Amino acid sequence: MLIQFIIIFGCLALGELIVWLTGIKFPSCIIGMILLTVFLKIKLIKYEWVNKISNFLLENLAFFFVPPSVALMKYFDIIKAEWLPIILATVVSTIVVLIASGWTHQIFRKHFFNKKEDKNGTSEK
Repeated sequence: MLIQFIIIFGCLALGELIVWLTGIKFPSCIIGMILLTVFLKIKLIKYEWVNKISNFLLENLAFFFVPPSVALMKYFDIIKAEWLPIILATVVSTIVVLIASGWTHQIFRKHFFNKKEDKNGTSEK
């Protein structure tokens, strides 16, 4: 299980390195996750190598939300004073993300997944 842990956190460290070298303003953990996905897709890393640690981390995911939740309690006075803008921003951003995701999904399905080539080389829907 130590090797699996090293693989997962190696991808995270590689993401940190990329952010540090390039100076891009993007979360290194997301870059690490993308790298892990790419490595799994191109079979540089086998699924069996990270299966057990991934399942363990997913089963204990709620535990990782405890520190941010406790830190959030520190700002209850600010949240109480600004609850309406916080709720509005949350609702509006959720709707925008849902719409953007839906449109993106529809565009990808329309342009990439629904075209089939027949024997003459022309595409049909």
